[in-house]
Amino acid sequence: MRGAEAPRPLALEGRKALVTGASRGIGRAVAIGYAEAGADVALLARGVEGLEEVAAEIGKLGRCAVVLACDVEDPAQVEDSVERAVAELGPLDVVVNNAGGITCAGPFLDLDHDQWQREMRLNFESVLHVCRSVGRRMVERGEGSVINISSVAGNAGLPNYGPYAVAKAAVISLTHSLAAEWASKGVRVNAIAPGWLHTDLTDDFVTDPRLSERFLSVVPAGRFGEPEEVVGLAVYLAGDESRFMTGSSVVIDGGISSFYGGSALLGAFG
Repeated sequence: MRGAEAPRPLALEGRKALVTGASRGIGRAVAIGYAEAGADVALLARGVEGLEEVAAEIGKLGRCAVVLACDVEDPAQVEDSVERAVAELGPLDVVVNNAGGITCAGPFLDLDHDQWQREMRLNFESVLHVCRSVGRRMVERGEGSVINISSVAGNAGLPNYGPYAVAKAAVISLTHSLAAEWASKGVRVNAIAPGWLHTDLTDDFVTDPRLSERFLSVVPAGRFGEPEEVVGLAVYLAGDESRFMTGSSVVIDGGISSFYGGSALLGAFG
């Protein structure tokens, strides 16, 4: 009779990760998931109250969490936060660019320049700032994994939400460009493109029966996803099992993208 097998090591044991927008939604789920997988985590968001709650959860798992108030639209704040994360945890192995949101909506011709700029700063330039700060350190070390949270809107477009869709498309393009540039230096860059998940960002239409029915009409799975359903992929992309994977944008959308090639999005918003 075979003896008991030794437990498998945690996928991210000893790793140091930084997650932006970590106080709620996908960022919160990924940060806690990383701790469950063995990583210590630097948590970034504008306010610290939500981050303190996440840090407490991570502490219960026996991992270290660093709480950092940071406006990721400000490159100086990003650089300062990354320096503090490295000082507290050591060199970063993983970064997840999750911070973002929708700040405006409406027909293209009704949106002004300032609205477009605000959306691009929040959803694209913030990713650029973090990639520049963390990426420089990873390239110098010759290793690391960058994971950018995009959206199916970046693949298919989104009527009346043009600035958000364009910003998320830019995140995908940046992912591909950096992956090609940094692959030879040992740094991997991938993106995750979620579909409709139930988060604070989507709560208004998820809980509205009329809007919810309209959205779900284009989701073959027939339901909204949960932030926790992104965690497994985020852990995989952060760990050694995906060491030959870079430059990919992986969709998690309940089948939206397979429904008329993603043009089903138009059915919900058109």
